Amino acid sequence: MTKATPVRAPKPLYSNVSPAVPSPCSGVCRLDEQKVCLGCFRHVEDIREWRSADDDRRRIICAQATQRKSCA
Repeated sequence: MTKATPVRAPKPLYSNVSPAVPSPCSGVCRLDEQKVCLGCFRHVEDIREWRSADDDRRRIICAQATQRKSCA
């Protein structure tokens, strides 16, 4: 008789909502030529990463978006 391989639980995804770092999404979802959102100033790759990012990474994304916004 062979042993059954234990089934691993799926890797948990971080929630899209974090009480520590709220999403900067403003609902204006349009990208400019550099693929930066005109509403929240996140790059499209940052938007894609948001769901799986931990709070530290989310803070970095928000800081970069704030910097982009101040240069606009």
